[in-house]
Amino acid sequence: MADLQSLSDLKPTLDSAVAEAAPAQPKRDAQGRAYGTGRRKDAVARVWIKPGTGKVTVNGRDQEIYFARPVLRMLLKQPFEVCDRVNQFDIVCTVKGGGLSGQAGAVRHGLSRALENYEPGLRPALKAQGFLTRDSRVVERKKYGKAGARRSFQFSKR
Repeated sequence: MADLQSLSDLKPTLDSAVAEAAPAQPKRDAQGRAYGTGRRKDAVARVWIKPGTGKVTVNGRDQEIYFARPVLRMLLKQPFEVCDRVNQFDIVCTVKGGGLSGQAGAVRHGLSRALENYEPGLRPALKAQGFLTRDSRVVERKKYGKAGARRSFQFSKR
């Protein structure tokens, strides 16, 4: 590669490599379900989606019973609202660890990943809203000589 001509000779091979990259294929199991793992704080959610009427089951219970607060149920709907797929999928998920808020965030993350696996064309919309990004914030550990992670014990002069 001594001159610019030799560089321009390489260009067609680069274009052919890009053309060979096929669009992403849907990842579905034998039952037609797509899977996604979601994580948030200490919670881990395993989520399966399949075409249906919008029924959501969390750890064998209905979402209204498991996530009693409306804000947590709203988190679960967000990926579907962004993609215009409300009430088109049945959701079955198992969640372990953390509290309800972390679990709802984990389910949302898993739902987004499962939607992307079911329909790869939805990735740009989900990515733009930040649903595919794992929120890495976790509770800071307690340090010795402190009341919590950073809080000191009460100071008294006498």
